[in-house]
Amino acid sequence: MLTRKICMIGDFAVGKTSLVERYVHSTFSEEYHTTIGVKVDSKLLELPSGDRLTLVLWDIAGTDRLATLDANYLQGATGYLLVADSTRRETLETAVGLQQQVESRLGPRPFVLLTNKQDLGEQLELNPDALRQLDSRGWHRVPTSALSGEGVEKAFAQLGQQLLAP
Repeated sequence: MLTRKICMIGDFAVGKTSLVERYVHSTFSEEYHTTIGVKVDSKLLELPSGDRLTLVLWDIAGTDRLATLDANYLQGATGYLLVADSTRRETLETAVGLQQQVESRLGPRPFVLLTNKQDLGEQLELNPDALRQLDSRGWHRVPTSALSGEGVEKAFAQLGQQLLAP
């Protein structure tokens, strides 16, 4: 069985920790807990192809720019999940900037953009044109909700499939 290091990257309070908790433990907490440094968790991912991967998830503290410490956490990552908060337009811009920083440090790596907090309906702020532009650049994007679980399994599975692609 293969093991892959995956980093959760995004701005403060976009839901990275909540997404990991939903994915790994099938739980959600309304309480906000700031991640300090990094929190590591893991889960076995079974893909429809029959392939099995152990994902070691590094939940990195929220940031709008990668510092040296954050960059050190990225070392050895085979892929990553970028997370933006669908109710805060600026977090998508942050995610795009973080993706460029990660790629400049590690080179190309498989990634998926999660537009989180889809359950907040009328509060959604992400610009549909900006999202379509990312789609046209070949970005894989999954709308998610850590609260309801919408899209969470799909996002991790999509990254897993990219990790196994030739």
